[in-house]
Amino acid sequence: MTWHVPEDDLRAYTQGELTAPRLWSADTHLAACARCRQALAAVSDPVALDAGWERLDAELDAPRPGLAESLLVRAGVADHTARLLAATPVLRRSWLFAVTAVLLMTVAATHSVEAGATPKLFLALAPLLPLAGVALSYGPALDPTYEMAVVSPTHGFRLLQIRTFAVLTVGLGLNGLATLALPSYGLRALAWLLPALALTGTGLALTPRLGPVLAPSLVGGAWIALLLAAQATTAGQAALAPFTAAGQTAAGAVAALAIGLLHLLRDRFDSAPAHAPHPGGGAR
Repeated sequence: MTWHVPEDDLRAYTQGELTAPRLWSADTHLAACARCRQALAAVSDPVALDAGWERLDAELDAPRPGLAESLLVRAGVADHTARLLAATPVLRRSWLFAVTAVLLMTVAATHSVEAGATPKLFLALAPLLPLAGVALSYGPALDPTYEMAVVSPTHGFRLLQIRTFAVLTVGLGLNGLATLALPSYGLRALAWLLPALALTGTGLALTPRLGPVLAPSLVGGAWIALLLAAQATTAGQAALAPFTAAGQTAAGAVAALAIGLLHLLRDRFDSAPAHAPHPGGGAR
């Protein structure tokens, strides 16, 4: 080999200042010439070289984003936001399969009810699923990625908004598909929507004071108690009170009030009890 990369070009190469076409020639030549590689090592800054290898190792060792995270990033969602969304526990396949199975069994049971009746079982269960999903998506007790969320550049309330939107989109979507499987009930099969928003909003509004586990648990228990009381005072096949026009109006009002309270209490999501001790660890 009669030609070698000049020393000045090697120095420019190490500093990232060598431009085409000399850069192309140097790249091709260095791949085949041990002498020039030795000369390149001699003029290279060892500290910068070690830092470059560390960056390369970190890039190679970094976990590859999943399909959902990749789609979110391509849709314009910030990297850290996409990571927090993709790590939401209730968006995993096990939870989605469980919710789908519950809805399918509920729809099957509803089809066995006499014609003309109200789908009470479905309407009672459907509002609880989004509430449970939101409860499981935020907080140290149930979220295995909570530590990562705490140190992320995301305000606690913003994280709650992001995950709530994602969970509600999926949960309400599954409920909506289940509703389509009940065409004989018409608009009555959609009477779960406003109660679902009211329950979820109330659970979130109570979270800063009661915590992300107790708040939705109490709200869910209150919903079940309300349905039992309504069932005890309702005769025959009549619709339960929460699914009448008056009940739907009340649910809409509760949902609007809860959203207003959430806005007023938004700063409290960065303080206790939401940041309670993680199981097996100390307090934050």
